[in-house]
Amino acid sequence: MSVFLIDGGIPLKGTVRISGAKNAILPALAACLLTDGKTVLKDVPNLEDVHTMCNLLASLGARVNFNVEKREITIETTSVIEDTAPYELVNTMRASFLVMGPLLARKGRARVPLPGGCAIGSRPVDLHLKGFSALGATITTGHGYVEARVNGRLTGARIYLDFPSVGATENILMAAVLAKGQTVIENAASEPEIVDLATMLVSMGANVTGAGTDTIRVIGTDKLHPTEHMVIPDRIEAGTYMLAAAMTGGEVNIENTMADHLKPVIAKLREAGVEITEEFNRINVRAVRRPKAVDVKTHPYPGFPTDMQAQMTAFLSQAEGTSMVVETIFENRFMHINELKRMGARIKIDGRTAIIEGGVQLMGAQVRATDLRAGAALVLAGLCAKDRTEISEIHHVDRGYEAMEQKLRALGARIVRV
Repeated sequence: MSVFLIDGGIPLKGTVRISGAKNAILPALAACLLTDGKTVLKDVPNLEDVHTMCNLLASLGARVNFNVEKREITIETTSVIEDTAPYELVNTMRASFLVMGPLLARKGRARVPLPGGCAIGSRPVDLHLKGFSALGATITTGHGYVEARVNGRLTGARIYLDFPSVGATENILMAAVLAKGQTVIENAASEPEIVDLATMLVSMGANVTGAGTDTIRVIGTDKLHPTEHMVIPDRIEAGTYMLAAAMTGGEVNIENTMADHLKPVIAKLREAGVEITEEFNRINVRAVRRPKAVDVKTHPYPGFPTDMQAQMTAFLSQAEGTSMVVETIFENRFMHINELKRMGARIKIDGRTAIIEGGVQLMGAQVRATDLRAGAALVLAGLCAKDRTEISEIHHVDRGYEAMEQKLRALGARIVRV
């Protein structure tokens, strides 16, 4: 297994280009199942999860070509013949469950194993299944699989989500575009990745309005056509490099990013005293002094993203004063804290609140990435720690960050993969 070795203490300086969004490309790949023909996706990040989803589509009968150099995937879905997703692929990545809506809509049957992914808490698929049931599907579970069936086509319905789940919104949206009549999804997630998926579906001939708000309306159509689609930049990757620049006392230009998608992160960094300049497709981050303590509470978009909580906790370990971080989305998303404490961070956990006494010099240590964002937080901590940090289980990091060590080395960091 590979590890990261980091010798910290170097202020990051330079320019980094942000890759296409992991959380946008995965539903976009699933959406290709809705149509016959050849769809092209552009600015695709070369990530482990992307390869897993490509393998999943191929197992269903699609022909998939990932041109890594061109950052482009071509998916030919005319020959999709399978309606059962293999356990060994779905078990490794929760987003694999997103094939259920498209398969159900197109083939009238979908059989998908209960999903795996990062162990950050309970993320039940009940909302997905309630949505499919409202659209007319019959749901059965057993032997570790979920099966949905419908005689003929799905039928539009009014669906209220108990929680604005991103995955449930995406899955139900993809099922609804081929349903008869109108579907209304209320209390829908409003993340930029939802808007990106809706933009792709519209370019395929779907009738979708309201994406980006809490109410999405879909008028079903008989058939969709292939398209070309450019994936939006990854706002979580951008936010991670913003914090890396601020933690190390550096100055970094972050290119291929959208400041509108990062408003809560930008607001908290400015509150902490970090200088941020927003330009078209670029954000400049400059740390002029040690940051000040701030309080953070995660919320669904447009609130502070839970996917930035671990990295923000690492950042606040370097801020002067006492900060509080409240995690409202996932109950197990503080697993990185014990690892940060091994490096000298002063953090106490009280329920879903982390109390951080900042301003301490972190010390290099052997630590373990327990999940994707926890791994990113440990990389950030290693960048400003004294002496060497060794991070194991970095396959978690590879699921969401393309060539992280190469991008950081280009900014002056001393980091290697061995």
